[in-house]
Amino acid sequence: MKPIRVVLAAIAMACLATISTHAADEPAQAPGVSFNGKTTYAEAARCESFDLEQFSVSAWAKFHQTNRPQVLVNRGSAGSLFTLYLYENRIRMLVEYSPGRYTHANVAAPKPDTWVHYLGVYNGESIELFVDGLPAASQKAPGRMPKSAAPLMIGAVTPGLRVLDGEINDVRVWNRALDAGEAAIVARRGAVAAGLIAQWTKDALDGEKWPSTAPASIAARYLADPKIQVPVETTLPPWKRTYASLAEIENRKLDGYRGIWYYNQRQDDEYVYKYSGGLGTYCGKHRPFAVYRPEVNKTFFCYGGTNEEGNTLLHMVSAFDHATGTVPRPTLLLDKQTTDAHDNPVIAIDAEGYVFIFSSSHGTGRPSYISRSARPYEIDRFERILTTNFSYTQPFHIAGKGFLFAQTIYLGGRANYFQTSPDGRQWSEPRLLSLFGQGHYQTAEPWGSEKFGTTFNYHPPGKGLNWRTNLYYMETCDFGQTWRNAAGTPLEIPLRDPDNPALVAEYESKGRNVYMKDITFDADGHPVILYLTSGGWESGPANDPRIWQTARWTGSGWDIQGTIRSDNNYDLGSLYIEEDGTWRLIAPTETGPQPYNPGGEVAIWTSGDRGKTWTRVRQITRDSPYNHTYVRRPVNAHPDFYAIWADGHARQPSESRLYFTDREGTHVWRLPVHMEGDAAKPEIAW
Repeated sequence: MKPIRVVLAAIAMACLATISTHAADEPAQAPGVSFNGKTTYAEAARCESFDLEQFSVSAWAKFHQTNRPQVLVNRGSAGSLFTLYLYENRIRMLVEYSPGRYTHANVAAPKPDTWVHYLGVYNGESIELFVDGLPAASQKAPGRMPKSAAPLMIGAVTPGLRVLDGEINDVRVWNRALDAGEAAIVARRGAVAAGLIAQWTKDALDGEKWPSTAPASIAARYLADPKIQVPVETTLPPWKRTYASLAEIENRKLDGYRGIWYYNQRQDDEYVYKYSGGLGTYCGKHRPFAVYRPEVNKTFFCYGGTNEEGNTLLHMVSAFDHATGTVPRPTLLLDKQTTDAHDNPVIAIDAEGYVFIFSSSHGTGRPSYISRSARPYEIDRFERILTTNFSYTQPFHIAGKGFLFAQTIYLGGRANYFQTSPDGRQWSEPRLLSLFGQGHYQTAEPWGSEKFGTTFNYHPPGKGLNWRTNLYYMETCDFGQTWRNAAGTPLEIPLRDPDNPALVAEYESKGRNVYMKDITFDADGHPVILYLTSGGWESGPANDPRIWQTARWTGSGWDIQGTIRSDNNYDLGSLYIEEDGTWRLIAPTETGPQPYNPGGEVAIWTSGDRGKTWTRVRQITRDSPYNHTYVRRPVNAHPDFYAIWADGHARQPSESRLYFTDREGTHVWRLPVHMEGDAAKPEIAW
């Protein structure tokens, strides 16, 4: 007996076989209802009809251009409820299948000015996406969309945001999951009445009134030229936009240390996710998470926390007092109103001791924040300095100069930028460092006050963002005024071509992915880059070997070494180059309870020959229930608080705890999950 999906697909093909393609009789759709890509939108305010366990949504669409995000049908803010939309050259059907957790099925974007029919179906177990009546993509998503008072929007996320630049017609919503045979009927402009709760067509539009022709008669309002601000998404770069603050500073204490659990991209196998787990110190392109200040003998740190229910990302701040060996109750700075760990905070401290928290965002859909402590070396109260937008956040305070802030801005790709500030309050406009292909990930680090370097890879065009390759390095010795490669050759920024003087190692022709893990400097100020290479993006043994590698600038060339193996692309550890010349790696290199998922058991490795050979001197976690991951190096790390990380189950949602270790790995301490008093000593876990 054939699988059900195969049979249904055959039925859909049979339905299509009796009718010519829609291109031949396109006038039935053209013209549709026009959206100008700026201010046009339509809204159906009666939202209770769309609170559904299962549903289907369809539309005919024609995009005039496809190089920016645009919405066909949406409920809720970006990444919530459901959205049928164009994003990063893909058509996506996104569903929030449980509170704060979403995924999507997606297909390639159409050619501009071409009518295409899209149908997104959610059946409580998976998302199905049909294109012109044929099954095109599916994604597991077991659960139920949360209930909400959000209206249904046509042609925009909200007024002025991600507005469709094109035309749309015959928008339909059903309160059930359509099958493949019905999908074929709808794509041929046929009626599927069972469960139809709304249908908007060009013919029904009467000025601003846009009644539904379905029995439920849900009315929409269409505004072709509303008096609203021109949409920031299409007219202004992110750092010049006016963002409404979605998260107010809370400045209150919680009763313990609980990390955020997060995942990205499901897989259809035993490994479940591309990456996942306790990601309170995620991601590799966020740094630093901790800073030691000898003036008060404390290591200040931040992390992505969560509430008892685990349904929101909390930006948490604390400090370890080396004199007493205690931590206070952590300070809840703000609720980021997402579960996306890409929005995790990072920390920096200025010369006067003021603690700055940089609250990131994943893309341009949410605001980012800079907050500063009310008093030096205190974490009980913060004030908001700036509401703006930045991603992959890496600020450092440079003695005698101010802040140099490496970051990513989503502007035609993941672009490498930086900003400077003398005091953390007044900021330069971001300056573009590099953008070629579909953009980059970068990892940055200062060397004292003399040098600031950043290493990055790139996304080749047309291959999708899971493909990242090559290794680059650039540095500045004058606080960002000029940039050069490691050899001192001046660079003309922004870099626009993959073949440029910043190239460290070429992996594209070898079919190898490149994941940066850390960057530091030796005693001569020569950069050393820690990175991992693999055969592909998916979790599992198919993409072995995954190799931890180092690239060291010798003064005349790059020395590339690497022997340690890993079992996941997103294993992340930290590299230390110590005063006696010892190289120390603290990383989850050992197989954990969820093999081939991010993290594992943490070990300490040392090298006395600058990365040519490594000795595992100690495994510092054992018999763990969850994988340990994202082991981070504090700025000016104190020997008693040398690395911080979190744990979490890598194949299913779980609790997540926070840990730190000393330099030798003599002990691993777990931060208290629940506290009775105002301060407590972390418990020894190993």
